[in-house]
Amino acid sequence: MRILVYGLNFFPELTGVGKYTGEMVQALVSAGHDVRVVTAPPYYPEWVVPLPHTSRRYYMGNELGCAVYRCPLWVPVNPGGGKRLVHLASFAVSSLPIALRQVFWKPDVVWTVEPSLLTAPIAAVVAKLSGAASWIHIQDFEIDAAFGLGLLRGATLQRIVLVMERMLLRRFDRVSTISNRMLERAAKKGVAPSKLTLFPNWVDTAAVRPLEGFSPYRRELGIPAESVVALYSGNMGEKQGLEILGDTARRLSGRSDIRFVFCGGGSGRSALERQCAGLSNVQFLPLQSMDRFNDLLGLADIHLLPQRADAADLVMPSKLTGMLASGRAVLATAVESTELAKAVSGRGVVVPPGDVERFSAALTELASDSVRRAELGRCARQYAEDALGREAVLGRFVEELATLAIDGRQRRRVTGP
Repeated sequence: MRILVYGLNFFPELTGVGKYTGEMVQALVSAGHDVRVVTAPPYYPEWVVPLPHTSRRYYMGNELGCAVYRCPLWVPVNPGGGKRLVHLASFAVSSLPIALRQVFWKPDVVWTVEPSLLTAPIAAVVAKLSGAASWIHIQDFEIDAAFGLGLLRGATLQRIVLVMERMLLRRFDRVSTISNRMLERAAKKGVAPSKLTLFPNWVDTAAVRPLEGFSPYRRELGIPAESVVALYSGNMGEKQGLEILGDTARRLSGRSDIRFVFCGGGSGRSALERQCAGLSNVQFLPLQSMDRFNDLLGLADIHLLPQRADAADLVMPSKLTGMLASGRAVLATAVESTELAKAVSGRGVVVPPGDVERFSAALTELASDSVRRAELGRCARQYAEDALGREAVLGRFVEELATLAIDGRQRRRVTGP
């Protein structure tokens, strides 16, 4: 089948939407399907376009075994609410002619992802004009999150945008998202239950696995074998609630047996670095290459997963899959009723968002109890193997995509493109 993948983020980005979309395309190409991708140059989470890519012109090449069309966009140095909207709009405008050109290719399915929702209307139009089936996958409810986090404001604006979102989602033949709670939210936005499907994030449990011994990062960072490492690894952005990490590190600065390692990039990293200035128990790393990903995750004795309360059930942190697969205990901040709390429960410890005292106390307790850490890590690994394996998740996705493609072909034979 012919599949058009249309979205802002893609391979070789190492985190978030780009990582998962790239791996999804790899699975489709490996299964023998004809795939085209319309996307932007890589820039996330550093908000910098690395060479040899450029944000200033169009270019097309063969990547991951398929044709990839890269469209220019504006990448702000310090992305804020207004700047982020201009950034998203710049890609929607530049990608419009390239996406419309794919109508003549006659795809069977047009697949797009939120964020960014600004490209969804274009995807729906391309599907309509080509007679293809349409699929939108929601990684984040970015509109809800933008208003919840204060990136966008105004009751009137919120009502208008939410009505437009509701109308748009109903135009797609399939609407998927990564958690059951997010599916419930999509249903409340007017998506018919028959169109909804669960498409969770996944992890390669063969590539990410518990280490037999110490991670080589301990030696490289000069961390003693007896120290307990509390690791945060991933995007450092607005939705993470990173301030609790700096506050906890400062509160526990007298504990020589606990070392903090904060790895990643993003718009919130500089603020976290300022917050941790002068602390000898904290080390920062940039994003690491994928060939060292397992060693990085294996550095942790405890994975740290902060989350802001106002982002509850609007996003499901993609980094959680690797944490669980690494067989290490997780310490997360989440509201008790959220799906994030349920996913971590029994495989780690959950405390309320923003509660530095309880977060610090939970970390101290875990650091002092190696037996409990080991049991939580064992349960985390088992859950990853049973529910999050890449082959199983992507296998189900490809099967459902093929069924949708057949529906699209039948509709095209009846109505014409």
